[in-house]
Amino acid sequence: MSEASLILPPSETLRAGSRLRSFTSDRLRAADLFILMGAGMAAAAATTLLDFSWRLPGHAILRTVLPLSVGLALVPRRGSGLAMSAAAGGGAFALQTMGMGAAGVGALTSLLLTGPLLDLACRWSRRGWQIYLSFAAAALVSNMLAFAVRGAAKAATGGGGGGGGLGGGRALAEWQPQAVVTYAVCGVAAGLISAAICFRCTAGSPRDDDATPDPYRD
Repeated sequence: MSEASLILPPSETLRAGSRLRSFTSDRLRAADLFILMGAGMAAAAATTLLDFSWRLPGHAILRTVLPLSVGLALVPRRGSGLAMSAAAGGGAFALQTMGMGAAGVGALTSLLLTGPLLDLACRWSRRGWQIYLSFAAAALVSNMLAFAVRGAAKAATGGGGGGGGLGGGRALAEWQPQAVVTYAVCGVAAGLISAAICFRCTAGSPRDDDATPDPYRD
């Protein structure tokens, strides 16, 4: 087996649990980076260009987590989430600069934070069901931070109005009681659905029978 990469080292748990064909190997390759960039750009495009017109606060996380989950399943490496979110941030900035779509501050917050949070949460996963919990927890935290940013933007504009994704729409006092629930529910649902699509719940630890210590083990 080739020497494992010190940059974006492989995650054996994610690799063993992936439902998709893993394109990655122990060594980091250019193809891995292209796939991660593509997944990040897909998340940016979905967040800024797609509008389902759902009057459900916090549903934007659904458009963010799935592309990032596909990227992690194809390139199961520690740090892949951060790489994808960096590409997503650049992609969203480019799209909005060109006037192609728009995303509110809450959606952009979850777009930038979900990848690193997935990295952090999955670091302690050892089995398939733990991957599901990690995805749910990461998406929940990401969406609740988006809720806080969105609420702060509304408060800064006097409790509502302003448009441009900076707190427009319903007044803060009307929006907040519903949004605190829907942001949480959408976060957990997005994490679980994305994990179920991309990873197996019953996948066991890839190192359970390996007595040799592995410095790259998650």
